[in-house]
Amino acid sequence: MKKSKIGNMLPVTGLLQEDPLAPVDGTVTGAETPAPQLNLANHFLIAMPSMQDPVFGGTVVYVCEHNENGVLGVVINKPTDMTMQVLFERIDLKLDSEQDSAVDQPVMFGGPVQDDRGFVLHTPGQRYSSSLTVTSDVAFTTSIDVLEAVASGEGPPRMLVSIGYAGWSPGQLESEIGRNGWLTVGADPDILFDVPIEQRYTAAIRLLGIDPLMLASEAGHA
Repeated sequence: MKKSKIGNMLPVTGLLQEDPLAPVDGTVTGAETPAPQLNLANHFLIAMPSMQDPVFGGTVVYVCEHNENGVLGVVINKPTDMTMQVLFERIDLKLDSEQDSAVDQPVMFGGPVQDDRGFVLHTPGQRYSSSLTVTSDVAFTTSIDVLEAVASGEGPPRMLVSIGYAGWSPGQLESEIGRNGWLTVGADPDILFDVPIEQRYTAAIRLLGIDPLMLASEAGHA
């Protein structure tokens, strides 16, 4: 893996807008009504067992934003070999002694886009310089001040740090879903932050009321 440049994190160009959660203007002329726009923000994308993609096979992706510019998400169950301690050493931050529990937490592979930069999913609260509030339970921050807060013992109580993110151009994810590449379900913050990494895929599938073993069996048939 490339050495992280998380110390130079930047906003995600083209997706994070001034008001990214504002509804799309649906004004039309005449009697026609606009077709509803699919919005999967705050949903999990669950890779179908049949997906053989080396990047996304077996993954669960948390969708942070979905609008006319495309989709931005973070893989939540694919750890790298980098721990939080290594990350903080690379960016010259020293963890507060009370943050020892975070030292051995793995940093996730969030996706193949900007995979030399860091991104943080966390519980909202303190304001950071480049942050998107997805829901009352989840925010997405691309600026280093959130990690500086963690180092000083004032960071969010729940968080997931990733290197890179997952991105889709307009219509691309919808096409993949149409080809049965992904299952979708409303996200559960407990799975995002608390469930052990190796159990997140199964836990996400269970949100659909599906037995993961049955799904795997069905995926093996034409």
